[in-house]
Amino acid sequence: MELLEELNSEQRLPVLDTEGAVLVLAGAGSGKTRVLISRIEYLVAEKGVSPENILAITFTNKAAGEMKERLDRVTETRRMWVCTIHSMCVKILRLYAERRGLKENFSIYSEQERAAVIKQAFKECGYDDEDILKSAKYHISNAKMLGLSPEEYGKKYRFERNIEASMKIYQKYDAHLKMNNALDFDDLLTETRALLSADGDALSYLSGRFYYIHVDEFQDTNAVQFDIIKLLSTVHGNIFAVGDDDQSIYGWRGAQIENILHFERSYPAAKVYKLERNYRSTGAILELANASIAHNSHRKGKKLWTEAPKGEKPVYFEADEELGEALYCARTISELRYRGYKLSDFAVLMRINALTRAFEQEFTKYGISYKVFGGFKFFERKEIKDVLAYLRLISNPFDSEACLRVINVPRRGIGDKTVEALLSYAEREDASVYDAVLDADMLPLSAAAKGKLKEFGSYVKELVALSQTLPVDALVDHLLKTSGMYEMYAGESDENAAKRANLDEFKNSVDEYVRMNGEASLSEYLQQVSLYSDTDEMDDGDYVTIATIHAVKGLEFRCVFLVGLEENVMPTSRAIDERDGLEEERRLMYVAITRAREKLYLTRSVSRYLYGRREPTVRSRFVEELAGVLDLPKASSGYGRYQGGYEAGTRRFSSYSGRTFQSSAVRRIGSYTEGKEEDVFGTFGGEKKPPMSFSRAPMSAVTPPETPRRDTSGYTVGARVRHARFGEGTVIAVRGQDKNLIITVHFLTVGNKDLAAALAPLEILS
Repeated sequence: MELLEELNSEQRLPVLDTEGAVLVLAGAGSGKTRVLISRIEYLVAEKGVSPENILAITFTNKAAGEMKERLDRVTETRRMWVCTIHSMCVKILRLYAERRGLKENFSIYSEQERAAVIKQAFKECGYDDEDILKSAKYHISNAKMLGLSPEEYGKKYRFERNIEASMKIYQKYDAHLKMNNALDFDDLLTETRALLSADGDALSYLSGRFYYIHVDEFQDTNAVQFDIIKLLSTVHGNIFAVGDDDQSIYGWRGAQIENILHFERSYPAAKVYKLERNYRSTGAILELANASIAHNSHRKGKKLWTEAPKGEKPVYFEADEELGEALYCARTISELRYRGYKLSDFAVLMRINALTRAFEQEFTKYGISYKVFGGFKFFERKEIKDVLAYLRLISNPFDSEACLRVINVPRRGIGDKTVEALLSYAEREDASVYDAVLDADMLPLSAAAKGKLKEFGSYVKELVALSQTLPVDALVDHLLKTSGMYEMYAGESDENAAKRANLDEFKNSVDEYVRMNGEASLSEYLQQVSLYSDTDEMDDGDYVTIATIHAVKGLEFRCVFLVGLEENVMPTSRAIDERDGLEEERRLMYVAITRAREKLYLTRSVSRYLYGRREPTVRSRFVEELAGVLDLPKASSGYGRYQGGYEAGTRRFSSYSGRTFQSSAVRRIGSYTEGKEEDVFGTFGGEKKPPMSFSRAPMSAVTPPETPRRDTSGYTVGARVRHARFGEGTVIAVRGQDKNLIITVHFLTVGNKDLAAALAPLEILS
């Protein structure tokens, strides 16, 4: 059949193996999604399986959407559950809500909302020590992840610091959730497991219905998730798990690599297949990836290969400091754009988000569009959370957390004393905060305070009534126009403008959701928003992606810069002294390398300003492990003596982006030996050695890319220029010449900036 002809011999075998437990160990870029989708297509088209009997679980909304889109070509996906595991649990719990003591319209609390309720429980327990609050947040999160009750967790971890107080707060927190008819993310899993474990009828129906279970990214499952999957497969034992033990990088949030390594212990008759042919990367990149991951001992073992050309050898580069590292990336990107690359072909990947600043600064300076991922996400911004809280309250008036969040947003004169009265009444009467608002006349408050509560209560009541007749997009439009949210940010500051733009973008997102999902309910929309993941905000715009490695798992780019390859950064300091932690860090290295299709650059800084101080760095052990397949300079840790310019005919790149050693724009470590100011930047691509030396170790002898020439003769002191990002400015100093010309420009918006005239996006005005 045509379906099977599109698969290679490795991929075809697991697709045809339709009964019993099957584990597919799919290497990076080996076509695992194609195999999973082809397997479902084969069941429907060739085996005659009804779509209702198929369950496909993924771990991001984006992946679920792409899977649905591809399956829509061959079958009716509306009759099939294709969703994230959290979405699946929501669906199951909505079906059986009453059996778990819930109402069908229960709310789903995000991490921020959970933190707010924990803090409330902390205060109600009579504690005021912030150390106890921190302990409680950690232990509650850990207990939920492990699926343990306060009693079970308290007993298991009885010797932990502040454990008794933490468990009291945990109990109070759970009581608040029940009162609010709410669940947090972890509850979705634990409640579903509890339902399937205790309710034979529910288990029999669901396991009987989902006769063929497919799990993508199986290496990312935690203990509770795997328990749910095993329970759902009890009737038939048909589970098709696809994953890669070498890409298990979420141990810090509970993922257990043992689930995939010991799969055969749960399913002794399981068949195991390996997908090792890579369709993404060049042979040289795969050679590096294989050499890196081979140092892990806790793995199944496989070796990626490709029929593609070997391609260019990955490049290793060391800069003096982080601005030079960022400038190297900027120059390389600029040069490759002239060879046909788009900005969206590039990714700068790093272990920790704290490294982004230098790259943002240099990319902005040279007109390179970028977006940062793995940090603060759209739906976690305050103004967006406020709108979502209104919608949650409309959907579920029992949601006291949502009510408390918006009761004075925008400000309507409802102060702390009024809120305390509401909470006291709600607790005494076993009611929600919104019920207390409606019972304002029963509260010991002034007439003015009661009037403000009644006004708020009437407004929410109006919105609840409208939600019964208006579609979601019209309801949100009405809310934004009448709530006063826009008026809150009416000022002309950049911050207010950005917040108004965010509200506009939120409205756009709702409109887009309605266009794609038709007459979806408000509850369904809120569920979709609650389950957004790290990569769900990435769109197809033309910009360089700056991201943590975790944020780009599953993505690929023509050209990747893997930066910050230093001990205590990659790998992180907390993982160095334990085998499991260090192996997960090495898997992160493997994931980063295998994101690259054509070109790969590995970089580090010999000194780095991080966590409030500058210190010398040591090259990452992960780089040292690649000495056999990567051209490495003599190891440099701390500072030796560096003579700039050429050595043995090889060009060296001086990384400093400031004009002089003494410039306040440049952070420098080392001793200046000549005792006078000299041009530092001129060593980039220049024909002379700089007449100075710094006490530091040698850098990598890597030839930087040649940057296309630009006429720089018009840049003189006093010239007026316009920068693509910084606006208009005046040249106040000039150093160097031709392609090495460095100009200092004073901008009204950002002050003085040192720029390479041949590279910066500048226009001479006069």
